[in-house]
Amino acid sequence: MLQHQPSRTAEYMAMFRASEHAKGAGRRVFTDPLAVALLPGNLRLSAKLLAVRPVGEMLTRYIDRQWPGARTSGIARTRLIDDWIGESIGQAEQVVLLGAGFDTRAWRLKSLDAVRIYEVDHPDTASVKRRRLQSAGADLNKVSFVAVDFEVDDFDMRLREAGFDATRRAIVVWEGVSQYLTGDAVCRVMRWAGRLAKGSQFIFTYVHEGVLDGTVAFEGAYKAIAKVNGSGEPWRFGLLPGELPAFLRERGLKLVSDLNANEYREKVMGNAGRCMQGYGFYHTVLAEVSDA
Repeated sequence: MLQHQPSRTAEYMAMFRASEHAKGAGRRVFTDPLAVALLPGNLRLSAKLLAVRPVGEMLTRYIDRQWPGARTSGIARTRLIDDWIGESIGQAEQVVLLGAGFDTRAWRLKSLDAVRIYEVDHPDTASVKRRRLQSAGADLNKVSFVAVDFEVDDFDMRLREAGFDATRRAIVVWEGVSQYLTGDAVCRVMRWAGRLAKGSQFIFTYVHEGVLDGTVAFEGAYKAIAKVNGSGEPWRFGLLPGELPAFLRERGLKLVSDLNANEYREKVMGNAGRCMQGYGFYHTVLAEVSDA
C-alpha cells in the first residue's frame, strides 16, 4: 500500500460490497449498508451507479472486462466467510479480523453481537476507516482496533495488550492479505494461529503460486497482476493447493475446506456462479487448530 494512504484494494472490495448491497432484498447475497460510507468520492459514485439499470449493467461489464472475476470472487467469498463464521460462532468467545481493511462484519453480522471483536490492520488504513465509520454514525465501541504493520510489528503482543486471550477459542479471519506479504511474514501469522486454543477456526485466503511465477495459466490473470502492480500493492506470496494440508499441519493447523473462486462462486450463487469466470487462482480456506 502507498505510504500514509488507505489500502486501495480495501476500497475496491468495499465498492464491490456496496454494489451488492444496492441490488436490494431478494437479489443480493448479503447486506452491507455501511460499505458505501467507507468509499472515497469517486468510488462512492461508482458503487451507486452499479445499482442503477441499465447504467449499472454497463459498468459491471466494464469492471469484469478490466479485472476478470475480481468482483464476483470478492462478493462470493464475502458470503462464504460470513457463512463459515455463522456456523462456528457459537463455540467461540472472540473474533480477530487480521488485515481487516474496510471489513464491516462487526456491524452487519448479528451473530457477532455477543463476542469481542478485534480488528488488526495497518494504522493508515485503520485511521481512515474509523473516521469514515464515525461520519456514518457507526458504533466504534463494537471493535477493539489494533494498529499493526505485519512486516515489522509484533502483532501477537499488540493483540494481547488489547485484551485478546489466546487460551480461549477464537475465530480468526485473514481475508485478502497473504499475497501482499513476504513468506516469512505469512509463516509468522500461520504459526501464531496454530498456537491458539484447540478448536479455534482460522479462515484465510491465498493465491495459487502458479499465477505469480507464470507456471499455471488462469483466465484473466495477467490483467489482475497488472492491476495490483499498478495500484502500488503487488502480490508477493502464493501457495500450491496440493501442498496446503502439509503446510498447515507443520504450523499446528488442520485443513477443513479449500475452495477456489470457481468453486465458492458456485457454492454461494448456484447455477449463476457456474457462468462466472476469472480469479480461479484465488482460494478461500477454512482451517482449525489441531489437537496434535
